[in-house]
Amino acid sequence: MDKKNSFFAKTLAITTAFLISMFAFVVCSVGPAQASSKKQTVFFGYGGWDTIQIMVHVAAFITEHGYGYPVTTEMASNVAVLSAIQRGDIDVHMEVAERSLKEPLKKLLDSGRGETVGVSYPGTWQGWLVPTYMIKGDPKRGIKAMTPDLKSVFDLPKYWNLFKDPEVPTKGRFYSCIPGWQCEKTNQHKMKAYGLDKYYNVVTPGSDAALSASLVGAFEKGKPWFGYYWSPTWVLAKVDMTPLQEPSFDAKLWTKEANYACEFPLDKNLIVTNVSLRDKAPEIVDLLVKFNMTVAQLNDALLYMMHNKVDTKNAAIRFMNTDKAAWSQWVPADIAAKVDKALSK
Repeated sequence: MDKKNSFFAKTLAITTAFLISMFAFVVCSVGPAQASSKKQTVFFGYGGWDTIQIMVHVAAFITEHGYGYPVTTEMASNVAVLSAIQRGDIDVHMEVAERSLKEPLKKLLDSGRGETVGVSYPGTWQGWLVPTYMIKGDPKRGIKAMTPDLKSVFDLPKYWNLFKDPEVPTKGRFYSCIPGWQCEKTNQHKMKAYGLDKYYNVVTPGSDAALSASLVGAFEKGKPWFGYYWSPTWVLAKVDMTPLQEPSFDAKLWTKEANYACEFPLDKNLIVTNVSLRDKAPEIVDLLVKFNMTVAQLNDALLYMMHNKVDTKNAAIRFMNTDKAAWSQWVPADIAAKVDKALSK
């Protein structure tokens, strides 16, 4: 090899070695940093009822637009979401009724793969009600008080004729809950416990729509109505109802044998996550710890959906636009600013 070719060969070798070392340096110094900055997707369980969907949309919007995490919603039933969290397929369940889902929740927590991180809203109320105008009247509508002394379930025998059942005119009518729900059986037992089965006929509407139609229809006409309902719902945001007093909740009375002879227990609604979320997205765990919507806020969102014929995503965005003071307390100021900017687009 002549000197000229030897020189070019050495130069090429040195240049190649330099480029290889620089490439290795770039891979070592930049590659891992890029990998660590890429955020993983946060999976939210998406149940088939409105309250959980509203809360998922709120939490997911903040997660995506405030913290920059990709989000995915997975449709599944209550129990199925808890099972998916245990498997690691879903990260978050926004509405786990502590009492109603006691067994599957315990199974998840005992597995060590799930944990409760917060309370999405304080409690699902359910009970027996009458329109408030029956007790207090409504001067604006020209309605006089029909049952001014009605306070508790034990006052109902003397007022049965006001709620007369057209199909069984010797008894009053009590509107119970939906067929297949546990409260359908519970209400039957309560009637016996309070001695009201002698005075009232229990009517079970075929659907939630039928039950709400009976309540709202009577309210709009200023007529008597007596029955069961629960909150949060759009119905109790629309009409002014008064719950009837029952004996305070007592676990000893809350049995089939005792005919559930006390008020319904409040069912606290928990936020449950896979424990791996603390490593994958610690800021989102902090968000969920602070997340809390009130029953009044959910009632208002549900009523907005009904009046405007919009879906749960629209209701969630509307809540975030109109009640910034609420959700901005869950996140640092800079994150709130990012969310606010995304809402304005």
